Amino acid sequence: MVYDYIIPGGEDVSYFNIVAETSENTVVTKYEPVKRRSDSYQSEAELEQEFIRLLCEQGYEYLPIHTEKDLIANLRKKLEELNNYQFSDTEWEDFFKNAVANPNEHIVEKTRKIQEDNVQVLTRDDGSSKNITLIDKKNIHNNRLQVINQYAISMDNGAKHNNRYDVTVLVNGLPLVHIELKRRGVSIREAFNQINRYQRESFWAGYGLYEYIQIFVISNGTHTKYYSNSTRRNAEREREKRGASKTKTSNSFEFTCFWADANNRVIPDLIDFTKTFLARHTLLNILTKYCIFTSEDMLMVMRPYQITATERILNRIEIANNYKKYGSVAGGGYIWHTTGSGKTLTSFKTARLASKLPYIDKVLFVVDRKDLDYQTMKEYDRFEKDAANSNTSTTILKRQLEDPDAHIIITTIQKLATFIKKNPGHEVYMKHVVIIFDECHRSQFGDMHTAIVKNFKKYHLFGFTGTPIFSVNSGRAKNPEFFTTGQTFGDQLHSYTIVDAINDKNVLPFRVDYIKTMDVEEEITDEMVWDINREKVMMAPERIRIVTQYILEHFDQKTYRGDKTYMYNTLTNIAEVASAKRDEVEEIKEKQRISGFNSIFAVSSVPMAKLYYQEFKKQMAADPTKKLRVATIFSYGANEEESDGILGEENSEDTSALDQTSKDFLEEAIEDYNKMFHTNYDTSSDRFQNYYKDVSLRMKNKELDILIVVNMFLTGFDATTLNTLWVDKNLKMHGLIQAFSRTNRILNSIKTFGNIVCFRNLQKRVDSAISLFGDKNAGGIVLLQSFKDYYYGYESADGKSMPGYVDMIEELSNKFPLSEPQIIGEQNQKDFIALFGAILRMRNLLLSFDEFKGNELISERDLQDYLGRYQDLRDEWRNKRRERTDITDDVVFEIELIRQIEINIDYILMLVKKYHDTHCEDKEVLISINKAIDASPELRSKKQLIENFIAGINDVDDVMNEWHEYVVEQRDHDLDTIIAEEKLKPEDTRKFMENAFRDGEIKTAGTDIDKLMPPISRFGGGGRDKKKQSVIDKFKEFFDKYFGIGGSKSFTDQETKTAVYNFEPRGTKQMVAESNAPYEDNDTE
Repeated sequence: MVYDYIIPGGEDVSYFNIVAETSENTVVTKYEPVKRRSDSYQSEAELEQEFIRLLCEQGYEYLPIHTEKDLIANLRKKLEELNNYQFSDTEWEDFFKNAVANPNEHIVEKTRKIQEDNVQVLTRDDGSSKNITLIDKKNIHNNRLQVINQYAISMDNGAKHNNRYDVTVLVNGLPLVHIELKRRGVSIREAFNQINRYQRESFWAGYGLYEYIQIFVISNGTHTKYYSNSTRRNAEREREKRGASKTKTSNSFEFTCFWADANNRVIPDLIDFTKTFLARHTLLNILTKYCIFTSEDMLMVMRPYQITATERILNRIEIANNYKKYGSVAGGGYIWHTTGSGKTLTSFKTARLASKLPYIDKVLFVVDRKDLDYQTMKEYDRFEKDAANSNTSTTILKRQLEDPDAHIIITTIQKLATFIKKNPGHEVYMKHVVIIFDECHRSQFGDMHTAIVKNFKKYHLFGFTGTPIFSVNSGRAKNPEFFTTGQTFGDQLHSYTIVDAINDKNVLPFRVDYIKTMDVEEEITDEMVWDINREKVMMAPERIRIVTQYILEHFDQKTYRGDKTYMYNTLTNIAEVASAKRDEVEEIKEKQRISGFNSIFAVSSVPMAKLYYQEFKKQMAADPTKKLRVATIFSYGANEEESDGILGEENSEDTSALDQTSKDFLEEAIEDYNKMFHTNYDTSSDRFQNYYKDVSLRMKNKELDILIVVNMFLTGFDATTLNTLWVDKNLKMHGLIQAFSRTNRILNSIKTFGNIVCFRNLQKRVDSAISLFGDKNAGGIVLLQSFKDYYYGYESADGKSMPGYVDMIEELSNKFPLSEPQIIGEQNQKDFIALFGAILRMRNLLLSFDEFKGNELISERDLQDYLGRYQDLRDEWRNKRRERTDITDDVVFEIELIRQIEINIDYILMLVKKYHDTHCEDKEVLISINKAIDASPELRSKKQLIENFIAGINDVDDVMNEWHEYVVEQRDHDLDTIIAEEKLKPEDTRKFMENAFRDGEIKTAGTDIDKLMPPISRFGGGGRDKKKQSVIDKFKEFFDKYFGIGGSKSFTDQETKTAVYNFEPRGTKQMVAESNAPYEDNDTE
């Protein structure tokens, strides 16, 4: 049945009719906002009344229900209507207590009932069984929608506090969607935090029916967002998987979504949101079709652009089937969704729904490389265990194509091509198939495409790409008919560009620096013919030396090494995982605090890679303080430039295409790698494949600092810890966006953009690529503003005035002068927290600009004092939240950024000297010292050390020198104690610590620590792991206590106990200590 939705007054809402496809698209094609705005409703109660009125207009039934008893009575009635069956009282009681509100089941089990097991079995009084449907997924309009408000649950029901919820949508009597409203002007984060509190305090109370909620909606009238019931758990799990810190203060708020129309225009106003997202068919489609309950028990709600793409492919299949248009481009099309926007999830849902169409026999998902095949399979398995079949050989692929139960098959282009070549006239060619290509723009695609079209008779061909080939960037394809993505696949069915993704905060913007390396710098344009002589000039020894020197000198600044730290989930058994066959070895991960990010260096040829690699070795040997972990990987000498900008594919399985000189050099580089990581790889086929996997895993683990590549790793490789791409290569168009996109994956609040450093003048090419794959005005969104803009303020693309750092600091000193002893009043405190948080975020951004040095506008000491206030307020607000349930929840603390502010030990020692000069009588100075230590969660772990020093200080002339001697003495004493207690090798342990202090982190992955330990009998059982853990724990505690506070850099030079400490930027910039336990809890609870 088609649900016609008419606004009272008879005017038909014509823009809901979707362009020639179906009367019931989930996402409207183009939405024109209504004139009546939500902001005309000032109070929360008025907004709630108008919202409910709109829902009733759309066919929802309003119920004046406020208690659990009435909710259960209504649930019984609605399930009876849906199933056309009257329960007897005993049947209902039994069904309710076992199937609906089983006391042993919670959110996960209840979500599974809605998403997967929506039919439950009732045992009738006469002993027979009957199926009872909770939600009808086949005919969604059989489901009854009702709305209730101000539902109350109290401590009498077992809740921790009395709670009253705003508005809930019931589907067949079960609460499946909950809406929390705030009055205009209040941050919607407050509504988000309130729902988090309800989840902790009362959703589970009574019979726990509110644990059935699948989707939450939060709104203040002007801004409205939605998210799934496991967004919070999902965010934490995602962060563990990606390795980011679990205690992210925003507490997963960034995983909430705006709804939008099919043109990616956001629909933020509550009235417009209600007419679109909460239109009956849209809401029911989302609940029944566009949620994914993963094999990790997480509920994901698809984003509007993912739903639109999926529906447009399914509509295309259906229309093509009805009009017998399969077997041609008219039966297919392509989806342009930018790199990093979740294409795998969209393709999975598309494949899943297409495979369920009665006339479709098989869905093939085709990737272009073996490692992506494995990656996709792992992702698909996460969405739904065993939903898809993958294959390690053409023989297995053949078996799956012949197996009627293998509905979804993931394979590579190469395997499919081999199958077609070996099996002419195979029966599968007559089957009705959907073939989906991931990243459908490869060079080898032409021949493959021809083979498919020639052999398969009833096919629908679809492509997903982040960078389509238009006639502008098509170059010379082998088959002139298949120049562009459109010619190959047919119509563009949907687009979601890099601009859309950055606006929606799904990926980060880029910051591009162009570094001049020669006096006469050519501007490289798309038309330029690049000849061998030009490349020779680029490889002049002096130029190679200068570029290498620049990278080594700027590495720390660009990647924040030794400066910014965060918790990350690292893989501890890389070598085993890399050498094992698929899924044979389980990945073992452990949390670790790591320092900064890592980078890829893209060069134009293998000879150039060789020159750079050797130059890095030479310069690092000459200056050990610049030591980085550098590796290289390539498998053939790619030509300098592909005419269409598409990066040539390098084979990760085979180096036979390399000439002897290149192969010898690669062998040497792999030998260096083997020494560095105690591995055993070379250029032979199997071992090179494992080397490729090992490099990939160590990049993701941030164990490599710079990876020199020609083309490899510039497409399809995702590492969230990677933030910088160094470029000495003529990238353009498609290859440029693909390569840049390696750096812009979201990780945490410290990583705010992808860094690109170009040693060639690629500015024109960058501009044209961004306008091709974004739009003509994309530059302002895709690229960061200039230093001046952030410093002095600028006007954003949509005309908003953005305050600069100068304005913020001025506001800080005018509104919250340090001369005032404290900040009084809740509103003032909130204003200060918001302003200081904005300043911390802005400083985090400005630190990567050279110009910021010396222009901070605030002294180190004042910054410490403000930080101390910020920390005190944080403690105060957290205590308030524990004591009162009505306390506003919209206060957000930038904890990851507080940790990044340099607490200068010089400053503390200056105070110690002042205290000492008053003959230890001025207790005010002691208070200042305590405040300074408390200003950083990081310094608190060093408090005991500092306090003992102050207590034991005698009449000395040079406090600084005394401190360094004290630190070295204490440090050596503590390290000797660990060595003695754990029977470690003294010399090796000291060397290990020296490296750790140089790198700003303790390396627990790999075998380095094992080498320090005494031999343990191989018959000693599992004692070694336990012992190793004990060593790791002691090392971490030691590191937290002594890192970044002075003392000689050398651990191995036992004679020079009193070396004067040289304050190098890398040593003091960051206190890496883990914070004390109270600082690890989630702030915005």
